Amino acid sequence: MKTMIAGIPVAGIALYSLASTTGGYGGVEAWSPSRQSSSTSRRTASSSTVTRPRRGDTTATALHSSTEIDTDALNLTPELEMMTGAFSSIADEKTRHKQLLYMANQLPTVDDSIRIPENKVPGCLSTVHVDCTTEEKDGDTLVNYVGDSDGLLTKGLLALLIRGLSGCTAEQIAAVDPQFIQAAKISQTLTPGRNNGFLNMLAVMKKKASDAVEGGDESPASGDAAGAENSGEVVTSFDEVEGKPMYNAILSTLVPILKPVSIELVDNSSQHAGHGGAKGWEESGESHFALDVVADVFDGLPLVKRHQLIYMLLGEVMPKIHALEIRAKSPGEI
Repeated sequence: MKTMIAGIPVAGIALYSLASTTGGYGGVEAWSPSRQSSSTSRRTASSSTVTRPRRGDTTATALHSSTEIDTDALNLTPELEMMTGAFSSIADEKTRHKQLLYMANQLPTVDDSIRIPENKVPGCLSTVHVDCTTEEKDGDTLVNYVGDSDGLLTKGLLALLIRGLSGCTAEQIAAVDPQFIQAAKISQTLTPGRNNGFLNMLAVMKKKASDAVEGGDESPASGDAAGAENSGEVVTSFDEVEGKPMYNAILSTLVPILKPVSIELVDNSSQHAGHGGAKGWEESGESHFALDVVADVFDGLPLVKRHQLIYMLLGEVMPKIHALEIRAKSPGEI
């Protein structure tokens, strides 16, 4: 008899771990919960995760430690609700880790056409690409995802999100609270960097769903720094500068995620020629930047949290430059 967790076979070594901690396999066998058990798991999910933040890291702010989480408030899709209950029922951290790796190996192979810059998730320790398509069913527009990652554990997280969000409307996807990863006890398996990567994957998938349903905003931005100020409309593009990979990488990451009403990035590297050593300087002479950005996402956030958000999004770029001066405001502050 094959034992399952959320429809995923569990290997014998994992079963042994569960048997030794629960006294048997009854809590995880053939995990397709009845309505009664689903309702029970939905109300509360125990968690003992303690996230230790690093300087400049926003994971602890986004994923709070808690001993008990009310999953009713997380707005989970039916599939995410089921998987959250299933993972939270596993007492052993190594078993949950094993399940994520299994899910990674089961993720369907994607075509190379998916691996383009527009589909790359910023701020992940591993390279992640994700995209979506839509289908009409019973009067609703449903979103379906495909994706891949070169990191096995990150790929497992991506597989969980793809499975949990596919087949839902953009509104359902947008409502999902990322706290479910803690309710499922999966955050215990993750480093702060991977927690950040998870948040970025979910944010990109939400944006992909919204853009796919609404058709996206095709209005071009003007100016050589992502269109500087443009009458309060959201900036959606910028003019790439040849020979400036760090400049292009910063703007190509921030523009689609922050959806700024204005953004300007100035390369001040020539004023700091004696500060070589950063990879950007070695590759292209880029080391120091000044960023001015205005976006709704900063509304209500204290200054330090605004800076932390930008540093998190630029996780792959920051190690390559020497300094980034940031002025981040909400539209109501200008």
